[in-house]
Amino acid sequence: MAGPMSAEPLDRSIDRRAFLARTAALAAVSAVGASVTLPGIASAAPPVTGPTSKVTWNPALDVPNAFVKPRPEAMADPTELTIAEAAWMIRHGKLTPVELVKAYLARIEAYEGTYKAFNLVLAEAAVKAARQAANRPYRGALHGIPLAVKDNYWTAGVRTTANSYLFADFVPPYDATSVAKLTVNGAIVLGKTQMGPLATTRATTPDGVVTTVNAWTPNNPATNPGGSSTGTATAVAGRLAASGTGTQTGGSITAPANAQNLTGLKPTMGRVSLAGIIPLSYTRDHPGPLARDAKDAAIMLTAMAGEDAADPRTQGLPALPNLINAATPKRTGDRVVMRWKTRIGVLPGFTSGTSATAQARRAYLDTLAGIEGATLVEVPLPDDWDLLTGTAFNNVRLPERSEPFMPYLRQDLRGFGVSVTGWLQGALLGSNEFLTGQRAKLLLMERVLDQMFDACDVVVQTGPVPFDILGLPEIAFPIGFDGTGVPIGTILGGLPYGEDRLLSVAAAYQALTDWHWRRPADPAPAAAARSAAPGGALRLTAEEVAELSQ
Repeated sequence: MAGPMSAEPLDRSIDRRAFLARTAALAAVSAVGASVTLPGIASAAPPVTGPTSKVTWNPALDVPNAFVKPRPEAMADPTELTIAEAAWMIRHGKLTPVELVKAYLARIEAYEGTYKAFNLVLAEAAVKAARQAANRPYRGALHGIPLAVKDNYWTAGVRTTANSYLFADFVPPYDATSVAKLTVNGAIVLGKTQMGPLATTRATTPDGVVTTVNAWTPNNPATNPGGSSTGTATAVAGRLAASGTGTQTGGSITAPANAQNLTGLKPTMGRVSLAGIIPLSYTRDHPGPLARDAKDAAIMLTAMAGEDAADPRTQGLPALPNLINAATPKRTGDRVVMRWKTRIGVLPGFTSGTSATAQARRAYLDTLAGIEGATLVEVPLPDDWDLLTGTAFNNVRLPERSEPFMPYLRQDLRGFGVSVTGWLQGALLGSNEFLTGQRAKLLLMERVLDQMFDACDVVVQTGPVPFDILGLPEIAFPIGFDGTGVPIGTILGGLPYGEDRLLSVAAAYQALTDWHWRRPADPAPAAAARSAAPGGALRLTAEEVAELSQ
């Protein structure tokens, strides 16, 4: 449950040494064997008996700042509303969950053939759930809100495949903890979204044929829509769902958010339970939301976060602060100001060059610098940055993901499809390399906390590394477009459990810009015809396949 809004953000009260020790303990657990549940491997997984935590309604979703009166231009089409706007409409009796669900289903029927965002659409179940919502007590900002769920999240009675050969017929007996938390608070699952097979690449078939396109370039499937959570990102960007869930191990929330003009929030390690999510890396997997703005991301994470007896990573953490208030822009008179004084660290080379991205970054920093309470500071890269964030140590994640899948690797390599090389590499990597990599990770964590964050509270990023390696929180949001109309995004990284500060900075920036309000044009009929053409399949390139083992 979210606590009251404090005078200071949570990161000011966190013991960095304690977080470092916790990370070391997690690395040790992964070395001796983590408890992960894989469907269908009786010899490698505990029996599937059901969730061990009771999921209850979260009153933090029924706070005043969770509801926003809609923009006039959004009133004509329910699918244009943010979660906060749709929640205001539903709460005031101006929109029903059934009307909202049917509006999204209409767009799915019209454009899913082009976008290919979903593995499975649950139209009848979604309409039924929307009708039931009218007869249930009001649950707050997610009551009646239609969501897209990445297909590695378990959903009771509904196929959960991780878009792989291995789990093609798996039907979970219960929901992932985070899915249960969303639905108990009134959210409605529209369907399961396409993803990279076993979360290893952009959304493709298990044998590497590209499926989901970027909603901003539906006629050009070669435009990368982001990482493995691209089905969810395309569904949200293309207005086939109000928001959705993703997972990030190496950029699969922040990358699709940046690629498709969304706000993606990768929380601190342990903030959201991994129970009931098909794993990729025990110490690097992060469930989180893909949303349209900072307020919606805060609503989603407020619902998803919390302690879970089924996932020891979630236990013993600081209480979740009031993220929804943190994501509400603060104003003094008619001026937007930072909710908390914040030093924004700028890394060397962040604005170098003359590209559209460099220009967008300079304009972004100029906007931040003009907000009262924000201070831009230059921060150095920690010692041995390139070495500690490079392939030599980053590859130690591969044995961690291969170990629980060893029974499958021994039975039939074909089940791993196009990504089999990476899984084999993980199985063959030596224990000495793995342990050395874990030590390097802790050294990198220490240097990031000491050498980088001594001078700043948040830091700009050019990519997800190393914050997803280290379990630190990140937020991605849009800052412009290139000359071809493809979105340009940025990433901010924060201190442990600093999601409230990250949301406050993104909210202040979004209060002064309109990038996050822009939506892609609906696909032309020609795009739908092309998507159905049997001879036009696009496959991963040799370079992309090679990257699966990196």
